[in-house]
Amino acid sequence: MPSVPSTDLVAVENPHPGRDYEVRCETPELTCVCPITGQPDFATVTITYTPGDKIVELKSLKLYLWSYRDQGAFHEDITNRILDDLVAAIAPKRISVETRWNVRGGITTTVTARHPQ
Repeated sequence: MPSVPSTDLVAVENPHPGRDYEVRCETPELTCVCPITGQPDFATVTITYTPGDKIVELKSLKLYLWSYRDQGAFHEDITNRILDDLVAAIAPKRISVETRWNVRGGITTTVTARHPQ
């Protein structure tokens, strides 16, 4: 059965809850559409976090990121939504989400959102 996009982020138990360590997830496959022009936008997303009691299951993260493919949203909105959804799902000690958007109109955009601020 093929995979389909999903907004469900699955949290699993942190195998080392007594240790502070950093998890970095990166993919060049974040896509959405411009809410004004409808043209596709492409980005590399980097998520870096120090887990609390939970970590994010990676296939659910992949399907979650895929769910943005047909959504019209600004770069700043998507970056902050990803951060908010991960904080709600896994309650990390610290987390940052960085999106590096491909050139559009001669401008490259990088957006970084952090928790706690």
